[in-house]
Amino acid sequence: MTLWEVGLLVLGGVAAGAINTVAGGGSMLTVPLLVLAGVPGNAANGSNRVGILASNVAAVATFRRLGVQGLVHASRVLVPVLVGSLVGSLGVSRLLGDEVFEKVFGLLMIPLVILSVRRPQAQERVSRPWSSLTVLIVFFGIGVYGGAFQAGVGLVLLAALTRSGFDLVLSNSIKVIVNTAVTLVALPVFILNGDVRWLPALVLATGFVAGGSLGAQLAVRGGETLIRRAMVLAALALAGRLIGFY
Repeated sequence: MTLWEVGLLVLGGVAAGAINTVAGGGSMLTVPLLVLAGVPGNAANGSNRVGILASNVAAVATFRRLGVQGLVHASRVLVPVLVGSLVGSLGVSRLLGDEVFEKVFGLLMIPLVILSVRRPQAQERVSRPWSSLTVLIVFFGIGVYGGAFQAGVGLVLLAALTRSGFDLVLSNSIKVIVNTAVTLVALPVFILNGDVRWLPALVLATGFVAGGSLGAQLAVRGGETLIRRAMVLAALALAGRLIGFY
């Protein structure tokens, strides 16, 4: 790795860690950055999980320090998400080659960017919680997506959690706990398949740790708007690069 690539991954990790914690979608930045640093598509997907895990652990600790406790509420959705994550991580690693993954990932960025712009606010949450069956189906599907692609899963989780009756700050806390569990299930699959490049993964993780802690502070203090706008612009640019528009 060159010094330029190291700096790019560390800075990208800081930005993505904050974005992932505040809203979601930070992997839309870091997976393409890993690809630009020479890591093949599926290996970039797997290597990114190392940083995601580090970021989420840092964010969970910061949320707890700031008095936001999402662990009790997360138990309702953890089981379907974890089962879905295992299914998704096994499926993508066996069915998609590097070039196919990069094209699919680039195309998926477009609806995810739209979702990030339309992320539900606290006042939009519904007062009546979903039924147990609805929770099972919705969060299993989120787990499948998160296990397969990771990128933007935080946005989908936030949308589902706020529609389930949680306010936005608590939803962010629950989201990082669920994402930690999803990553703990999915990462070993990628490691066993040889889809982790440890040097770039660990370099990226150093930035992710700082970003996760920063993002938790921003989420509690209400400073997510600027980060979300920056993520939209960067994600659109990198989507065009991966798809091959320029």
